[in-house]
Amino acid sequence: MASSSSNAMFGDVYVDDLISSYSGVQDFTKHAGVSFKDRTNKGFMKASVSLRRPQQLLYGPLNFGRSTFDASWRIQNAGLLHGLSSKNLSTSSACCLAGTAHDLSYDSSPPNELENSSTLPNLTTLDRKPLKMLSGSSYLPHPDKEATGGEDAHFICEDEQAIGVADGVGGWADVGINAGLYAQELISNSVKAIQEEPKGSFNPVRVLEKAHSNTKAKGSSTACIIALTDEALNAINLGDSGFIVIRGGSTVFKSPVKQHGFNFPYQLESGNAGDHPSSAEVFTVPVAPGDVIVAGTDGLFDNLYNNDIIQVVVSAIRAKLEPQVTAQKIAALARQQALDKKRQSPFAAAAQEAGYRFNGGKLDDITVVVSYISNSVSE
Repeated sequence: MASSSSNAMFGDVYVDDLISSYSGVQDFTKHAGVSFKDRTNKGFMKASVSLRRPQQLLYGPLNFGRSTFDASWRIQNAGLLHGLSSKNLSTSSACCLAGTAHDLSYDSSPPNELENSSTLPNLTTLDRKPLKMLSGSSYLPHPDKEATGGEDAHFICEDEQAIGVADGVGGWADVGINAGLYAQELISNSVKAIQEEPKGSFNPVRVLEKAHSNTKAKGSSTACIIALTDEALNAINLGDSGFIVIRGGSTVFKSPVKQHGFNFPYQLESGNAGDHPSSAEVFTVPVAPGDVIVAGTDGLFDNLYNNDIIQVVVSAIRAKLEPQVTAQKIAALARQQALDKKRQSPFAAAAQEAGYRFNGGKLDDITVVVSYISNSVSE
């Protein structure tokens, strides 16, 4: 981390007077290019949740090695996609890698208010047929970075039932490096590693390690990779990208942010610099037909609370919108909130908690990948 006696560097902006004086700050970019001499945290963080009795309300801590993530698991016999056939969804048989903006679609009217989950369509039984993940995405680069395509990257692999996002750390721009190129190469190598996995097997640790070791571009990036295997998501996350699982109008899982400090996420970098994939957190999250997965970079989660995302998802499912359209609507709302200088965004709340005076949203690249979990049947 580059710094001086009068300035602390946050990527492509400088914050002159930090915590003590609370000077106004209108933009933050993540720390970048840091080497760590002390890496005592070598073991992968792992979490697993068992839904053996899916009709009960389960509570309990999820253990990630040394850390504990307390989660309330609201398990219902409900599914938002009940009755929505796969023929209505847009999918492809190949992996899709993206780092450019998709078309934008969002009406200015607010999403429908969340209804009580008991009024949502219910599944009378948990169907044991193989599950399928139907995905779509939307990417909106930072307005100032549209010419270079921004610094986010993501992929959707339909055959392998996997998705992933990466966020190149913007601080590299100060030394003339486009971290988006690192994120794109990391995503490309992740896809190759997934395709090399044994058929019917997915090891997220092995995938990320292989992708990281093969990525040679300069820069650094966060990473989140998710695959559907059997009846569970196997995922790995490093940094402040992540995903949530929505069921019956409620969030039943959210991957925790992993960062060294405020706006300073864990990040992968080529060679031995930066953090190592062993610092990532690994999750096994059981899912059921009707669940909706929303993955994204911090441009999404810094600007929208869980309930904001849920409202869009519930409205979209009721309108039988495809995953890509749902992703577009979520991304558009995130951009709308990022431009609101008065709203108390998740990023503003975190900045204030860290001692900074910051109001409004955070303008950033925004990547959203939406996946519908359904039965693997064709109609």
